[in-house]
Amino acid sequence: MQIPLIQLQCGVNSYDWGKVGKDSAAAKYAAATETSKFSIENEKPYAELWMGTHPSLPSKDVETQRSLLDLVQDNKALMSTQISDKFGEKLPFLFKVLSIRKALSIQAHPNKKLAEQLHAKDPKNYPDDNHKPEMTIAVTPFDGLCGFRPLKEISHFLSTVPALRNLVGGAAATEFEASIKGRETSSSAEDTQKNKKALQSAFSALMTKDKSTIAAAAKELVSSAQKDGEKFAGGGGPSNGGKELADLVVRLNSQFEGDIGLFVLFFLNYVKLEIGEAMFLKADDIHAYLSGDIIECMASSDNVVRAGFTPKFQDIPTLTSMLTYSYAPISEQKMNPVDYPYVTLNRTAYSSSSSAILYDPPIEEFSVIKTELNGKEAKATFEAIEGPSVIICTSGSGTISVGPKTKQVKAGYVFFVGATAECVLESDSESFTTFKAFCELSGKETANGAS
Repeated sequence: MQIPLIQLQCGVNSYDWGKVGKDSAAAKYAAATETSKFSIENEKPYAELWMGTHPSLPSKDVETQRSLLDLVQDNKALMSTQISDKFGEKLPFLFKVLSIRKALSIQAHPNKKLAEQLHAKDPKNYPDDNHKPEMTIAVTPFDGLCGFRPLKEISHFLSTVPALRNLVGGAAATEFEASIKGRETSSSAEDTQKNKKALQSAFSALMTKDKSTIAAAAKELVSSAQKDGEKFAGGGGPSNGGKELADLVVRLNSQFEGDIGLFVLFFLNYVKLEIGEAMFLKADDIHAYLSGDIIECMASSDNVVRAGFTPKFQDIPTLTSMLTYSYAPISEQKMNPVDYPYVTLNRTAYSSSSSAILYDPPIEEFSVIKTELNGKEAKATFEAIEGPSVIICTSGSGTISVGPKTKQVKAGYVFFVGATAECVLESDSESFTTFKAFCELSGKETANGAS
């Protein structure tokens, strides 16, 4: 039987928001595999490296040039019969590297039930019927808009940013403030439901304004941001200072002049992630990534409902009706990674403070391990699991071994490791960093993304 260690050739997408030429980690990783016949064009933006079986950009075996999808469908044991049967003989996750130069669209991904409906109704814009919860891990410093702010912050901005209040509408803003007053932080189910309904009304009032009204309001907003500095937006809210928000408005306006997204940012958490920090976004959670290089893992889907910061198809009625309208400080969306328990580090790895850290979201399709091996001959031996893995090296070099088969690894190399295979990583450089996405059903919560 074939040893289940397969080096993959992975494709890279060129979208306008991607980093340009060799500034793009996604492009550099795609070009690293010698068989890819891919060469980086200096003036071209490169946005996403895809690792998986999704038909839009499937990975291939570098030796045979067969798609990974063909391989796992031919041999169910590669993923385990249980996972193969459950997820339709496709890898349950899509693993990516994103290199972000400018804002991605304001978006959300549908839950499973809504995805099926959207795909049946509009397969051109919704290419599959799967949900898309996703996790983001920062490889370089990252910033983005993620989830609705605490209600007190939104209320603060409605009262201190005149252009925002005027665009939402005075009556709608007043109704929102009155509806949430005194129960902004209440934990009762009844109050939370009323708050979500009030938030949906105010946000929908904003999102349904016509383009000429938005453009006029945006001019007023940008002028205020340029002029007011630290005093902008009443000096900011507890999460972000006035100057930080003013700079953000000016920056985003330079990318998407007069866009509705300039106002959406007052409703959403503005988050910064340092290297290694992560956050998890459920299906139906609103977000927009703004800059940085990230590792991203998601259920295997390419469904996106967009509503700003994009020239692509926008579906505002679907977006405003599908969102969870959950509101919370960003600290509640950041993940708390833990040491991965099913790995053995050798003496060299221990003495050099090497690590294997687990990012484990509350869904069954995927988890991710970041492994850092510091120093030559530092080694990590991963116990066999009942599911498939995809591993990418983001820096340094070393080897990967499954049974008697050993392959050289350097930055950008990607490997598939089959189910029930022990896997060994060993460094031959001062620092060897890999990310491993995997699926193992035992002990994982079931979540379909529905609210």
